[in-house]
Amino acid sequence: MTLDPDALRVLEIGRAAGGEPFETGSVAAARTAYNASFPTLQGEHEPVAATQERQIDGTNGPIALRIHRGIGAPQSGAPALLYLHGGGGWVIGNLDSHDEICRLMANLGGAVIVCPDYRLAPEHKFPAGLEDCLATLRFIAENAAGLGIDIRRIGVAGDSAGGNLATVLTLLARDGLAPPLAAQLLIYPNTDARQASNSYQRFGDGFGLTATTMAWFRDHYVRTPEDIMDWRVSPLLAPDLARVAPTFVALAGCDILADEGAAYAARLQAAGAPLILRQWPGQIHGFVSMGRHIPAARQAVAEAVAAWRQFEKS
Repeated sequence: MTLDPDALRVLEIGRAAGGEPFETGSVAAARTAYNASFPTLQGEHEPVAATQERQIDGTNGPIALRIHRGIGAPQSGAPALLYLHGGGGWVIGNLDSHDEICRLMANLGGAVIVCPDYRLAPEHKFPAGLEDCLATLRFIAENAAGLGIDIRRIGVAGDSAGGNLATVLTLLARDGLAPPLAAQLLIYPNTDARQASNSYQRFGDGFGLTATTMAWFRDHYVRTPEDIMDWRVSPLLAPDLARVAPTFVALAGCDILADEGAAYAARLQAAGAPLILRQWPGQIHGFVSMGRHIPAARQAVAEAVAAWRQFEKS
């Protein structure tokens, strides 16, 4: 598969910068390196109508939230999206690493976007981060009126590890174990922690996120190897995907997660779930967070928001 020229340029920038793979050093070093690199890749941080920083209580302690109200979002009855950041396999990423995506979604959707700084592994292994995300969803639903949100118009979104968490919340919502969700927007989601799909062979090295780095992330996240088979870690293994919220899936063609994302979309379609699947064949994992160099990043976010609007009309 031919790499998109913009994606190739990003890979060349990364090679020129040097640096060791995350798995060769400590978690602290990986976070430091990531935090230094993502500002050079992010797209524009659009101004929004309002931004609020606040803290809520969760099962495992306080959770920091960032709440954006998009330009044009109504003061009451606004659509809302719980955005769960990626960054690196439940180990790296924070409220700043995906802020440009949240701002863009808020403005394009005329919506309220809530992003939690959920707990990361290995200090907080599965299911701590998931529990933080669930607590945030419950907070949104329980405080919808005060947040100016229509409780019937709450969706969830996420990229990579955040996409993994979003799929799990959607399944919990279907089963009445979380507040109802109107949509899920998944950007190259991690759905199978077994890491055995063919795309791990095709794109396991030289395309940004490597197979060895992804294994390092996963092994920090799970408590024991048995967790890998838990559908809350590997949602592709969930016994039933019927009756979930309408779903948008964005996939990058040159990504080790491409096949498991496509397999999850196929299972949703087979189960009769409303689905919009979009693929960017020449793109790499993480391209939606690389808007400074990859114009397709904005296109992918715009298509996710357009799908969300379409689901609301159907």
